[in-house]
Amino acid sequence: MSELWRPSAQRIANANLTRFMRCVTARTGTPLADYEATYAWSLSSPAQFWSELARFADVRATFGEGPVIEHPTAMPGARFFPAARLNFTENLLKFADGHPALIFCNERGARRALSGRELRAQVARVAAGLATAGVAAGDRVAGYLPNLPEAAIAMLATASIGAVWSSCSPDFGVHGVLDRFGQIAPKVLFTADGYFYAGKTLDSLAPVAEVLEKLTAIERVVVVPYVAVRPQLARLGAAAARASHWMDFGAPGAQLRCAPQPFNHPLYILYSSGTTGVPKCIVHGAGGTLLQHQKEHLLHTDLGRSDRLFYFTTCGWMMWNWLMSALATGATLVLYDGSPFHPDPGVLWRMAADERITVFGTSARYLASLEKSAYQPARAVDLTPLRTLLSTGSPLLPEGFDFVYSSVKSDLALASISGGTDIVSCFALGCPIRPVHRGEIQCRGLGMAVDIFDGDGRPLRGERGELVCTAPFPSMPLNFWNDPDGSRYRAAYFERFPGAWHHGDFAAITAHDGLVIYGRSDAVLNPGGVRIGTAEIYGAVEVLPQIVESLAVGQDWQGDVRVVLFVRLREGVELTEELRGEIRSAIRTQTTPRHVPARIVAVPDMPRTLSGKLTELAVRNVIHGLPVKNVDALANPRSLEHFRNLPELQI
Repeated sequence: MSELWRPSAQRIANANLTRFMRCVTARTGTPLADYEATYAWSLSSPAQFWSELARFADVRATFGEGPVIEHPTAMPGARFFPAARLNFTENLLKFADGHPALIFCNERGARRALSGRELRAQVARVAAGLATAGVAAGDRVAGYLPNLPEAAIAMLATASIGAVWSSCSPDFGVHGVLDRFGQIAPKVLFTADGYFYAGKTLDSLAPVAEVLEKLTAIERVVVVPYVAVRPQLARLGAAAARASHWMDFGAPGAQLRCAPQPFNHPLYILYSSGTTGVPKCIVHGAGGTLLQHQKEHLLHTDLGRSDRLFYFTTCGWMMWNWLMSALATGATLVLYDGSPFHPDPGVLWRMAADERITVFGTSARYLASLEKSAYQPARAVDLTPLRTLLSTGSPLLPEGFDFVYSSVKSDLALASISGGTDIVSCFALGCPIRPVHRGEIQCRGLGMAVDIFDGDGRPLRGERGELVCTAPFPSMPLNFWNDPDGSRYRAAYFERFPGAWHHGDFAAITAHDGLVIYGRSDAVLNPGGVRIGTAEIYGAVEVLPQIVESLAVGQDWQGDVRVVLFVRLREGVELTEELRGEIRSAIRTQTTPRHVPARIVAVPDMPRTLSGKLTELAVRNVIHGLPVKNVDALANPRSLEHFRNLPELQI
């Protein structure tokens, strides 16, 4: 893959990663001259690496006596800093001064800002309210909220007590919320009265009232005013007696008390997509989340006090949790609520220019949609402060790299990052001292023993296979909720390759020691016994102007598997034989003849999860006449009907 960008000598010299390498060399005598040496050292000396990282990141903790890693080769079973005690909130609120901590904007042009001092005061007030409500360490507190400052405040207040935070975006329907919060029995629920999206005002109180009828464990409901000045609590029905307005909850002027907890104390419960059954409740620890995120923010993203970090996310995606942790670096977080294309495709980029955002985070699908919109940020707004763009959610295709450098900014560190909810962090991500190569993730994360295995568990280089991690890392889940013997946890990650974490990505390590993700391995196509990643097909198809999005699955056919491609077309476009030929030609030219679909079918909509990802597995089940186990996990379950009994798939 060709080199698209290289950091300047000054940028390398000033990077946090360079400073970390110098500090480690000075303190330990280990010569770390480049990223390759630093990565190798982080794997060969993991206890030393994680200890030096904690020191460099100024993690506020009492580390105690004993090993840095207990059972250091156990997968699962290793425990990091078993004697340490810390508080997550204390670490995120280290900078309680007049510097802006949070800036909030929405699609209607609203703007609010909170300084570090104001944020701390608000967290103290709400924490006092939680304590009065009887919330104690280990209790669950839930948020059904847009990406508002109040969501951050409620999470930080929860963590200050040692309680466990879990959140859903308000676009999750009643069943989606019950599938998640119903498993964990929260004591307190924070909700907004509604939210805005694509010019519409949407209600949250009616679905919350329905949820509260079922979730009797919720003892207190706190309603944040967002679409109304003072929401009518009576709309919650019988639950109104348990409800409070946001500003009436807690004790103004309270002092924040951050209770120290064990390093491996539960902090978050996150959820799998739930497309193959009820969502798994994944429990993440406070210390592991903090340390892993500090590594990714400081060393891989190069964040500092002067930065303004934006990530387009909802409270139902792990990138919200990742974004929150950046408060510990002293950077300013920019939050956004609304559609990224309302009132037009430039809305986020005007905000980026106005707020002088330095690190802009989004999804690969957003960048693909932006490219099709013909909006070019580089020609529309002044992005002088912007120095890094982050992309995740699905593989960023090579054409996506081209678009960023041609139409967003040419002098930019483009970091495609990859990990997941399961680890609330990344396996592979950016490196501020390495060049960017087209279509490649720059590096495997420090301390992450990422490898590629063939089907028999043998390491591969330059070939595609299963992404694994062969050594413990601190952000591995503590457990799954309601999995007392750990059997579901072990089955999810450790059954395929005993002793290694199997992540479920189809990937390859490149000649530059970077990484390419070819899609989920459970969606890999296998025509004629040749494994093909769906991302390769999407990369060839979705550059065509007639195609809005595409989805490829394997159909069992006459003793083999054939590739079927579904496409959603631009308005007014028809799937003619000429267009089918153009699609096949593009795929054959850019990939191989094996990738060319046997059938191409147009559909008006495609199923996506509540977090916005297309789900190939649901479509594959439908075309084979198999049930989709949990349609409530889909944002648009009716779209599945477009794939049933298609005559094109019977011949």
